[in-house]
Amino acid sequence: MKNEVLNALINRRSCRAYTSQMPSEEDLKTILEAGLYAPSGKNLQSSVMVCVTDKETVNLLSNLNAQVMNSDSDPFYGAPAVIAVLGDSNCPLYVQDASLVMQNLMLAAHSLNLASCWINRGFEVFRSLEGKKLKEKWNIPDSYEGVAFCILGYSAEPALEAKPRRDGRIIFA
Repeated sequence: MKNEVLNALINRRSCRAYTSQMPSEEDLKTILEAGLYAPSGKNLQSSVMVCVTDKETVNLLSNLNAQVMNSDSDPFYGAPAVIAVLGDSNCPLYVQDASLVMQNLMLAAHSLNLASCWINRGFEVFRSLEGKKLKEKWNIPDSYEGVAFCILGYSAEPALEAKPRRDGRIIFA
């Protein structure tokens, strides 16, 4: 055992099969709080997180995401909770900042024995007519772009083992 942080970094895995059990409100709040503490360029803290737990809106987001891929499958893999992460495009590093929020969300979920997965296509979903309506409903300014979705829940399958790391990815100069 190295330490809790390093173990979380090494042992967290993306989950692609969820039970229908909703994480507790307390756990969701803890995960969201971890997102608030993600680093951000110039400490602008411009990323916003929208925690979605009502099935109708989760399904809408999943369907919009699937439409981007021209797919009928559920890109959220049945996860009962979704956190949409958006960044203010007026900030030059909004994609990087929102990505750091995503990492904090997934690591916090892992620390609470919850499963998570990064789902792309936030840009496309929130640029669609339906996505723009959601941003308006949530009082999110037009300048905010969807970056990613963090799906959350309890894994329906055992965690996968890490695949071997590729050689040659560390260079000391």
